[in-house]
Amino acid sequence: MAVNYVCRHCKTTIGTIESVHVTEQQLGFHFLTPEERSDIIAYNLNGDVTVRVVCDYCREALDANPELVLVVNPLQ
Repeated sequence: MAVNYVCRHCKTTIGTIESVHVTEQQLGFHFLTPEERSDIIAYNLNGDVTVRVVCDYCREALDANPELVLVVNPLQ
């Protein structure tokens, strides 16, 4: 099983954890509400997990231009 972290805005791969021994508690997923889980985490058919987060570049752009939050795909 791999846990792939991908930016939700620019789709850049941020990192991957390749381990069958990592748990959702170790990753902190248990702190998320059901709504947050469905928005952030996707379980792929091959057993991998994709976690949609925001990369540093996109975070800086959104912090500098808060109006971009109103656009569906602000940083494609």
